[in-house]
Amino acid sequence: MNVFELNNVIKTVKEKDLDPEILKDTLESLELPRNEKLDNVATWIEENNMKLQWLKEKKRQLSDVEFSIKNQNERLQEFLTQAIDDSGKKEIQTENHILKPRNYKDSVIVKATKDLPIDYIIRTENIRPDKKKIYEDLKKGKTIKGAHLKPNRKTTIK
Repeated sequence: MNVFELNNVIKTVKEKDLDPEILKDTLESLELPRNEKLDNVATWIEENNMKLQWLKEKKRQLSDVEFSIKNQNERLQEFLTQAIDDSGKKEIQTENHILKPRNYKDSVIVKATKDLPIDYIIRTENIRPDKKKIYEDLKKGKTIKGAHLKPNRKTTIK
């Protein structure tokens, strides 16, 4: 096998997600001195690690962008809903949209789990608030130290 053919085989193997046994057989079948073969595999691993690091960073960047856009949409929704509420109308029709604020289920806001009475704690591997029970009792008018309801109004865009 000449160098060109060898490089093509290695390139083909790198591009495929091969079964471990097939990968091993393919690598063993390459007509290279052992140290050269091992050196190439080590280089391949280093290249993969660099790709993984790049992907990890890219994933973090994309996650940051996603978080930013979600926050921006929440602020825009608040603005849109407040503007329509301030107009005194139940619905506004623009050239491109019908904007209609509506009420969704209130959000339960827990400032600190440690401040909640024990009845509102769910014990699993992690201690977390029982938001369903908190919601039900707050809706009934009960006061719970460390928790309150936050109105959840948004505008539907059609």
